[in-house]
Amino acid sequence: MEFKKVFESKHERPFIISGPCSAETEEQVLKTAHELAKQNIDLFRAGIWKPRTSPGSFEGVGVEGLSWLKRVKKETGLKVTTEVAKREHVFEAVKAGIDVLWLGARTTVNPFAVQEIADAIKGVDIPVLIKNPINPDYKLWVGAIKRIYNAGITKIGVIHRGFSYYGDTNYRNVPRWQIPIDLMREFPDLTFICDNSHICGRRDTLEEVAQKAMDLNFDGLMTEVHPDPDNAWSDAAQQITPDTFKDLVNNLVYRNPSSSDRTFNATLGHLRQEIDEIDNELMNLLGKRMKIAEQIGQYKKDNNISILQPARWGSILEAAVEKGAKHDLSEAFISSFLKAIHQESINHQEQIMKG
Repeated sequence: MEFKKVFESKHERPFIISGPCSAETEEQVLKTAHELAKQNIDLFRAGIWKPRTSPGSFEGVGVEGLSWLKRVKKETGLKVTTEVAKREHVFEAVKAGIDVLWLGARTTVNPFAVQEIADAIKGVDIPVLIKNPINPDYKLWVGAIKRIYNAGITKIGVIHRGFSYYGDTNYRNVPRWQIPIDLMREFPDLTFICDNSHICGRRDTLEEVAQKAMDLNFDGLMTEVHPDPDNAWSDAAQQITPDTFKDLVNNLVYRNPSSSDRTFNATLGHLRQEIDEIDNELMNLLGKRMKIAEQIGQYKKDNNISILQPARWGSILEAAVEKGAKHDLSEAFISSFLKAIHQESINHQEQIMKG
């Protein structure tokens, strides 16, 4: 698959998409757009159909909001984008002259919905942005990209908005950065946008996540901006004022994706070689660990003992977290790393049990 840029950015980097979570009133939309036009953003966003988790929540103004976005284009010159979740949304948005469509996380998770939208845009030359599915399912995200591409759309971008997570977390949607990184490796020509608003779910960490995205070579940001965030009709906690957004963008440090400096590349090459050697050692050690796990599995089988020993596993994990902290390794990393190793050990022992 060969992808084209969604748009040529007014800036070298990043591609800036901003605007309110929801189009609430014509006055609110136009006020936000005029303020953001002064900042020379690339694309104005506003949701007019809002798929919400709970019934009774504000679900958008609907088709009426499209006329407000038309006014934004006419008065500010900004290009506009909105979310579509079904065939009728696509028809109305295209008819209204919307410049870019985006698929939300609740749509991407449903192949039937994505195919319906793909069928609706077939033959239309319009860029499409695709948010990751709610759950961390890489193949679902790739499947959505392929469905839209097969409809004849080549100007495709993806929006990383994080993934749902059950339990305590500092994020509204856990970023799981490795998933978009894997997508970059598979589709390097895609436009990659970070939706820091939905990852964070609150204002105080928006800049931190935006900088992380820039450090990982994302192409741009999608951030929710509202003239009066505290009184927004949806997702108030994660929206910021136009002035705050201006400061956020100005504070970002933009990294070069690569360098032609020989000294830099030579030094980086040596350091990467060291990492490769350590990785090889780790693979050898993990292989040895699994051989011992197999011996334990055989011993358990011979003595009719179950594979899982909860007390033993709990003590291993607790000790590893404590040791990891001494090496500046986070509890989250140690926990996920050890759980993966433990699961692989169980898999090896199960094979032994099966004979």
